[in-house]
Amino acid sequence: MNSSSDDQVLALDACNTRVVDAARVQSVQNRMPAEPDVVDTADVFSLLADPGRLRLLVALLDGELCVCDLAAVTGTSESATSHALRLLRAHRVVAARRSGRMAYYRLDDAHVRMLLDLAFSHVEHTDAIHPERET
Repeated sequence: MNSSSDDQVLALDACNTRVVDAARVQSVQNRMPAEPDVVDTADVFSLLADPGRLRLLVALLDGELCVCDLAAVTGTSESATSHALRLLRAHRVVAARRSGRMAYYRLDDAHVRMLLDLAFSHVEHTDAIHPERET
């Protein structure tokens, strides 16, 4: 990124004039979710931040799959796949159904699908700068 781009990004992140709109600040504070809800939501986004777990979720967009099929689709070991699924299940992102000795996983509900659809739609329609990736 060149200096001009750096200046544009920094200009967007800073206030040139310090003015506090007390009424607006209060309005935003009033609609702020409770702290446990914010933490739980951040946990969901941190789960989605891992490319391996995200691949599992994308694989489940077509319906339920067992651990061995998910491992094959994502190119990870069954052990790593099981571990990722345990995390996703603990946060109610995926659900499991047992059939004999097999466990079949699926997205927990339509909200997870909508979250994934919206995230991928956002990525397809934006050109992210990624300052965190620059060295």
